Amino acid sequence: MKLLKLTVFALFVALCLAACSSKSPVEFSVFTKQYFDDKNALFPLEATQYGQNQYNDQLVFEMTESYRKKLGEFYTNYEKNLAQFDLKSLTEEEQNSYEIIKWEVAVGKEVLEQPTNLIPIQQFNGTHLTMGQFAGGTSAQPFATEKDYRNFLVRMEKYAVWIDSAMVYMKKGMAQNVVLPKALTLKVIPQFQDLITANPTDNLYYSAIKLMPKTIPAVKQHQLASAYAQVISQKLVPQFQKMVNFLQNDYLPACRNTSGIGALPFGKKLYAAYAKQWTTTTLDPETIHQLGLKEVARLQAEMEVVKKQVGFTGSLKEFMNEVRTSSKLKPFTTPEQVLANFDRIYQKIKPNVDRLFSLQPKTKFEIRRTEAFRENSASAEYVQGSADGTRPGIFYVPIPDAKAYNVLEDEDLFLHEAIPGHHFQVSLQQESTTLPDFRKFNWFGAYGEGWALYTESLGKELGLYQDPYQYLGMLNDEMHRAIRLVVDTGIHCKDWTREEAIVYSMNNEAGGEASITAEIERYMAIPGQALSYKIGQLKILELRHKAETQLGTKFDIKKFHEKVLESGVMPLALLENKMNAWMDSVK
Repeated sequence: MKLLKLTVFALFVALCLAACSSKSPVEFSVFTKQYFDDKNALFPLEATQYGQNQYNDQLVFEMTESYRKKLGEFYTNYEKNLAQFDLKSLTEEEQNSYEIIKWEVAVGKEVLEQPTNLIPIQQFNGTHLTMGQFAGGTSAQPFATEKDYRNFLVRMEKYAVWIDSAMVYMKKGMAQNVVLPKALTLKVIPQFQDLITANPTDNLYYSAIKLMPKTIPAVKQHQLASAYAQVISQKLVPQFQKMVNFLQNDYLPACRNTSGIGALPFGKKLYAAYAKQWTTTTLDPETIHQLGLKEVARLQAEMEVVKKQVGFTGSLKEFMNEVRTSSKLKPFTTPEQVLANFDRIYQKIKPNVDRLFSLQPKTKFEIRRTEAFRENSASAEYVQGSADGTRPGIFYVPIPDAKAYNVLEDEDLFLHEAIPGHHFQVSLQQESTTLPDFRKFNWFGAYGEGWALYTESLGKELGLYQDPYQYLGMLNDEMHRAIRLVVDTGIHCKDWTREEAIVYSMNNEAGGEASITAEIERYMAIPGQALSYKIGQLKILELRHKAETQLGTKFDIKKFHEKVLESGVMPLALLENKMNAWMDSVK
């Protein structure tokens, strides 16, 4: 089977190269389709999230050397064969596709040079958490037919083996002192511990059985329920227990007290690669750190204005402490009230969205509470809908304690995670009829998160931020992203401790200590990701200012947003080239 697949790929490449003399668009579209298919096979959980359902029973062991070899060959093959196309013969969007593939494989190869597989688990994202989300029965994994249920059953069985592989490579990491910080391991342990149940029907992985549609015959329902219970009790739960024992007794004592990956032998080089990957720029960590300090100072000055506006006479730090603990900003007693407030915001902006956006998605949208199994360590987030429209885009809100929930940032949070932030950008990209599939389901943090942070600045144009505290919430969230530039580079390049990063954040923003601690631990877990937001936002704001200045009365905000969104995510330099060409055409 493996030989057949390699032969098919080799034949495909040969056909592409043999036909290269004509450079026809059809041939390049075949190339991009094969790229998407091969990429999905290497990342099947992501493929399921994208609605590519032929991969729904697949699970890769991404930490293994054999997998990493396949991934390296994928990057090398596409880098080599991409060079056979004449860029000038391609259409504008095909040229964008060419440059995107070129960027992805180059930075992918750079990251792959380092032994990241020795730390296959952390508390914020990864296979074990994605599988848990899918198991809930209401996420991307489909559960509509018997085949759907059997697909996930196969995935569950593979996941039980995956846990063994994770432990094998974590032991290899222990031998080389390449391990998680202690603080992160302490967060991972309960994620597995909470999945250990005496009764399989009480387990998270049984959730989909409880939601089984009546269209599945009763006999089949009984068979599936029995099969799920058996895999849970005989394979998954013993593995969860084994992982907990390993983490508590072996791994935790071997964990490091340092916070950043810079403490690892290859850490500084890896962080530079991550910074490039997440920002899609060549900015070095020190430049990013200084940019963060500059943005923090600018936002402090804006917060001082709001402080005076509301009549607070103490220092800015005292003001932020007041905001953090104010009972007036914690008005809720139930999770339902928190969700209802976001719906109120949604209804308020609806009439104004048309004034700023001519290009809007068809994909439906929902607001949901984050699932209980991950709520305590989760941030608010957007999970994309399916391309065929059968699953809506979902804005997840963690509400572990409604009485402690602070509404300060609700308006800008909705703009960022939902509308017109991630829901607009991701849905429009998936719905596009002109982009190749690999771009419909692609992601670059600097563009995607940069867009979402940019949309927070549209609040007043959309009828929000009329309350000075909600405007302060927007400034505070922007400050949060500016702080990320400082603390992420501080932790991973300047040997800051977890505690130093927490103190810096507490001194400059209004988040509670628990949420700030979770954020800092998130940056420790996924180095460089936190850099993407502000770097992308600043580029989009720069492009808007440039367009307004150069185009004058010809500037159309709807058209600007359309041009930014229409081609989906791309590296920032590519976006800048696209927008400059548009401005020249308008002039």
